[in-house]
Amino acid sequence: MDLIVSRCLLGEHCRYDGGARPSLCVAALAAGVRAGGGRVVGICPEMDGGLPCPRPPAEIVGGRVVSREGADATAAYERGAAAACARAAELRAPLAVLKAKSPACGHGLVYDGSFTGRLVRGSGLAARALEREGIVVVDESVVEGCRASVEHPVAIVLGSGLGALAGLVKPVRRIPYEDIEGFPAHARPIPGHSFEATVGTIDGVPVVVYPGRVHLYQGYSSAEVASLVRHAHKLGCRDIIFACSTGAIAGRGRVGLGLITDHLNLTGTNPLIEDEDLACVDSPFVGMTDTYTPYLRGLAAGVAADEGIELQQGVYAGLLGPSFETAAEVAALGCLGVSFAGMSLVCEAIMAHALGMNVLGLTLAANMAGEAGVTHESVLSVASDYEADFERLVRGVLARLK
Repeated sequence: MDLIVSRCLLGEHCRYDGGARPSLCVAALAAGVRAGGGRVVGICPEMDGGLPCPRPPAEIVGGRVVSREGADATAAYERGAAAACARAAELRAPLAVLKAKSPACGHGLVYDGSFTGRLVRGSGLAARALEREGIVVVDESVVEGCRASVEHPVAIVLGSGLGALAGLVKPVRRIPYEDIEGFPAHARPIPGHSFEATVGTIDGVPVVVYPGRVHLYQGYSSAEVASLVRHAHKLGCRDIIFACSTGAIAGRGRVGLGLITDHLNLTGTNPLIEDEDLACVDSPFVGMTDTYTPYLRGLAAGVAADEGIELQQGVYAGLLGPSFETAAEVAALGCLGVSFAGMSLVCEAIMAHALGMNVLGLTLAANMAGEAGVTHESVLSVASDYEADFERLVRGVLARLK
């Protein structure tokens, strides 16, 4: 994958005060990208727009970029944003890591124009321009927040036919699901799942792998379905990768690996309504924007491009099951913009997002939804055909989080 980075985060002295703001995490990400054969392109919209270094500090006021003395620098910032987009056009970068808060590179929050350090919602000119080009933009705090460590291992929850990844773990300890608080007692795994978590490393990256789950269609509550997520959170996991098998919706998806960008919860339930869950979240009224963390989606898309893995993207519809979809249901889901339909994931993703975790959703569309002859056994059979690509994809994402 290629990567766009603010030059000051890489240690270049290009800030308004002549300094730099190097980030060790961003530098590590850049090194990993280069090691994988990707290109890292540094940008500084201010200097690329013709401004000197050092220069008077500037902030956004009424849609314009002005200095403390009132000098209008908007034209220079616009030139710098255009230059950043031109550099991006030369690459296949799915991701840009930009300096937080600045009127050029800030994302989500920028200085409010009072030159007092106060922040308001908004993004800098270059950040907005890159997003219009379809590039995921984040700041250095997101990279830091997603970094894997012994204190913050990556949780991986595997679905039907995808559990072989657990065999890659260099184990430190194993945890039977029966020892996990909230997991249903006496539950038995369906074919393609097993009920023993492994704590250890994959390629040196600390992980906790859960090679199976329970489902609403088995009669378990949404709280029980989400128990593995709460367990991972208690172990210190900040990142969680969900994998599941699905049916592809004709016209929007196809058989193969997929990246989940959003979901529709059509199960009729939600883990945040369960009394026993409410103590672990600040509030059950959780905004669901960007449930599937854009930064992790950008990493996955970049790894897929590097590895030559076909990775479609789309919306997941979580259904109750266990029956497969009717033709009418498939047609309705297509009208709703759905690419993948499955019987898991949504309750887990809701709980993870409510707990502040970074979520990556991966799916194997093992069949076309609504087609005749689909069985659980046929899903497992197709999964084996994509096992190697799935393994390379996950290992590549883990390497970027190291």
